[in-house]
Amino acid sequence: MATKRFFIGFLLVSLVLAGLVSYYASGSPDGLEKVAEEEGISAEEKDHALKDSPLGDYGVKGVDNEWVSAGLSGVIGVGAVLLIGGGLFWAVRRRDAVPASQEPEEKAPAGPSGQG
Repeated sequence: MATKRFFIGFLLVSLVLAGLVSYYASGSPDGLEKVAEEEGISAEEKDHALKDSPLGDYGVKGVDNEWVSAGLSGVIGVGAVLLIGGGLFWAVRRRDAVPASQEPEEKAPAGPSGQG
């Protein structure tokens, strides 16, 4: 039961962070982007192929409210990661080779006379 509560809590915190707090993330360039701009490397950059996709540029295409668009994009991202990660975890989880109901009965070890 404690594990279930942990995962529910984890899900709620993830959704709150993705849906509400992500809007307040800094729009300023990070260190690598800043150096690329200063050194002129960013002049050669090109837009990526998924720029115009439904979730391109940290928003949801067709949603005009920037705050709602960013939050919805984060919630969709959390859902996608949970579905993909959960699916992979389910697919590769360790399983018993033989179910307990089909295991052969153990024989008692042979006694000193060699009879079992």
